[in-house]
Amino acid sequence: MKISRTLIPLLLIVTTLSLFSDVRASGQASAIPRSRLISAEDVVKLLAPDTKEKPLIIQVGSHVLYTQAHIPGAEYIGPASTDAGIQHLRDSLQPLPRSTFIILYCGCCPWSHCPNVEPADDALRVMGFSNVKVLYIADNFGTNWVNKGYPTAKGD
Repeated sequence: MKISRTLIPLLLIVTTLSLFSDVRASGQASAIPRSRLISAEDVVKLLAPDTKEKPLIIQVGSHVLYTQAHIPGAEYIGPASTDAGIQHLRDSLQPLPRSTFIILYCGCCPWSHCPNVEPADDALRVMGFSNVKVLYIADNFGTNWVNKGYPTAKGD
C-alpha cells in the first residue's frame, strides 16, 4: 500500500513532464509559417557579389556547429533555446533599424526538432523587426548546406 502511494505522485510528475515536453516540441521550428521561411538556394543567391541587398545572417545554434562550418559572413549569436542566447540576440540587434533584412538559421538537427530558430524568430518579431526570414534546413546544416556544395566558412 505504501509503495502505490509513493508511486502515484511520481507517476503524476512523469506524466506532467511528458505532456509538457510534447507541447514544447510542437512549438518549435515547424510552427514558423512558410511565408517566413527562405530556402538554401535563395540564400546562396543573396550571397552572390552582385546582390544589392545583403542580409544580416545570424546563426542561433551551437558554437561547435558554427566553428565547424557556417554561412560566410554569418554572425554567431548562440543557442536561442536559452535565456542567455535570447538576451544576447536582443542586445546585439537592439541598435539596428527594424527594417533590417535578417536571416536566422541553426541547422543542429531535423527541422521538427530544432529548439533554436523559433525562439529567435519570436524574439525579433516582438522587438519589431519586420524583414526576418528563417532558413529552412530539413535535416541539418551538413546535409542541407555543406554536402550540397554551398559556400561555407570555418572557425570564428
